[in-house]
Amino acid sequence: MTVARQQVTQARRIVVKVGSSSLTTATGGLDADRVDALVDVLAKVRSGGEREIVLVSSGAIAAGLAPLGLARRPKDLARQQAAASVGQGLLVARYTASFARYGVRVGQVLLTTDDTSRRAHYRNAYRTLDQLLAMGAVPVVNENDTVATDEIRFGDNDRLAALVAHLVRADLLVLLSDVDGLYDGDPSRPGTSRIEEVRGPADIAHVQIGSTGKAGVGTGGMVTKVEAARIAAAAGVPVVLTSASRAADALAGRVTGTYFHSTGRRSADRLLWLAHASTPQGALILDDGAVRAVVHGKKSLLAAGIAAVEGEFSAGDPVELRDTAGHAVARGLVNFDAKEIPQLLGRSTRELAQELGPAYEREVVHRDDLVVLQP
Repeated sequence: MTVARQQVTQARRIVVKVGSSSLTTATGGLDADRVDALVDVLAKVRSGGEREIVLVSSGAIAAGLAPLGLARRPKDLARQQAAASVGQGLLVARYTASFARYGVRVGQVLLTTDDTSRRAHYRNAYRTLDQLLAMGAVPVVNENDTVATDEIRFGDNDRLAALVAHLVRADLLVLLSDVDGLYDGDPSRPGTSRIEEVRGPADIAHVQIGSTGKAGVGTGGMVTKVEAARIAAAAGVPVVLTSASRAADALAGRVTGTYFHSTGRRSADRLLWLAHASTPQGALILDDGAVRAVVHGKKSLLAAGIAAVEGEFSAGDPVELRDTAGHAVARGLVNFDAKEIPQLLGRSTRELAQELGPAYEREVVHRDDLVVLQP
């Protein structure tokens, strides 16, 4: 067993993500045998009481198709949300019944990326998941698709799993699909091989990862899986990417799939969610001095450094911070409505407080609610 795989066996809190293709039949409904097979593996892993499992599961939309008389996954958001609404209950009921064979309870946790980038909601989400684990339950996590305001994009649950791994301070993230790892090319062609370990982005810089194609190249959303692995690894969480059929081997530390070494430090910082999960509702254009203060000086954004405002947003919404060339340099939660900001532009905090009152004696974006984006 390699040193990397030994770290897998030492992981105590594990987030496992499974894709729709690993849970459904050819016609799109839930496959009870596949669900049971996955639960058999997860129940065995946690049976000794020393390891905890958080399950991030796709499949809600697929499970809701047949009951609603839909022959295939709809393209419009409203019917996707309707299918998710029906399917989410069926999905959790299936997991509840399957884990019950081992005397294990499950708890459904539906997250929205908007809520979890905010400080109070982030803490509440962590406490809920942590308490479920402490009480011996298996949290089954999914995005709250029925109230999502953006398109439900294929592969979003890969990113969600990476962020959940960071949220619960996991020791390991396992991404399961119908693909048995990352390949250096199309596996159907001679001379290609599975990449066993990735120590950093440079190791796969030469690999062409498509959004469509054959297994190992694009099928199963390989782009989103590699991006999820990058997010988790940068947050200090190692990742194993493999197929659901090899879940037992992966969790036992046997050499299977692709192992992504952690590349960053572990933290409890919710700003990872703000960087990777929030949808900016507008933008603030910063002058050169404000860009230097925010990006290099790690300062809050004050009204004096804002040159212009774009979009319509409310206080508390995420916004992009851009330089005068239009490049996004940071993202943050704004403290004022968009309609309030034009009267603040270029003015000092003291001046604003004297003229408009003490409510305006504050930062437009506080440092604690701001994350600098990678160039």
